[in-house]
Amino acid sequence: MRLALVALLSTCMSGCGAQKAQDEPLKTIWDHFTVQVAGHPASVQLAVLDAEKERGLMQRPDLGKDEGMIFVYRAPERQNYWMRNTPEPLEIAYANPEGVIMEVYPMIPLDERGVTSRSSEIQYVLEMPQGWFRANAVRIGDRIDKKALGDAVKARGFDPAAYGLR
Repeated sequence: MRLALVALLSTCMSGCGAQKAQDEPLKTIWDHFTVQVAGHPASVQLAVLDAEKERGLMQRPDLGKDEGMIFVYRAPERQNYWMRNTPEPLEIAYANPEGVIMEVYPMIPLDERGVTSRSSEIQYVLEMPQGWFRANAVRIGDRIDKKALGDAVKARGFDPAAYGLR
């Protein structure tokens, strides 16, 4: 009898825990996720929806030294970013579907001229404070941790596979 009761309670506890995990609220654009970039932690917000990508880091004068934003796309394409209403100097890294950083450019505050990627194979775009890549010795050919990025996409309530992530 005792063994049956323990088994029943154990089943209920594990089932209740699974239900609680499903009931946790989804993360939003305002939440930060730690994603390794060439082995260095970056605390990034995740822009998935078109409106989030359009707003980006506009009107944000308060980024921490390791804070930024990563933009995820469903398929690789040529990217073009600008700094409209963005007062803080940033750097932008364009990464391919494997998470390999292909290009890095400085971004001038409030500059509305676009910075277009040379490659049409860009699926992830990472914006960080200007100087972050150099300070962390992140170079062309280094990688963004796609597993952590996939976990962040999932925590936002999106299917990681739809963004080339597992």
